[in-house]
Amino acid sequence: MTVRLSASLEHLIEALAELPGLGPKSAQRAAFHLLDKDAARLARLSEAVTEAKTKLKRCRSCRTYCEGDVCPVCADERRDRGLLCVVESVPDQMALDASLAWPGLYFILSGRLSPMEDRGPEEVGLTDLIARVEEGLREDNLREVVVATSYTPEGDATAYYVIEALKKRAPDLRVTRLARGLPSGIEIEYTDLSTLAGAVYDRREP
Repeated sequence: MTVRLSASLEHLIEALAELPGLGPKSAQRAAFHLLDKDAARLARLSEAVTEAKTKLKRCRSCRTYCEGDVCPVCADERRDRGLLCVVESVPDQMALDASLAWPGLYFILSGRLSPMEDRGPEEVGLTDLIARVEEGLREDNLREVVVATSYTPEGDATAYYVIEALKKRAPDLRVTRLARGLPSGIEIEYTDLSTLAGAVYDRREP
């Protein structure tokens, strides 16, 4: 006879299993780890999740998470507003910025194109990107857009789609992609900082 878990415990495990990198077994271990902690720690975790849900929103310019209408990066007047880097996710933005190689602004997509997961151009935010580029052309003398998607099949497809869409809307705009210094199949988020910096410096026309 197998041990049956309570409905509330199963619900907790199922919720944790939806997080990236957590399968059923690791979600189960995480659930028991949380339950083994004292009530004060669980209360702090619950409070942090609630606070993040109520206070955080998307920056109206780059779509990163922040507590105001505009994030600190977009509000920083020292940034070169004529340069825009398109990334797949907030962790990708953080990794590139930590390399100290990118002096401009960012635009964050909602992942990569993936027909298998029903993520098309609208789902990843292409309409918002086009609007952001048109705003940059009008107000900031936008000179260059760097497409910094991962060098994976889906990342390549996303880059190709974005590049073609931008060229149709703004034929005179310089559009580049990170150099192939990034190994094939690598995720931007997990690339070391020196490789990221070299890829930014060696960017090229697609």
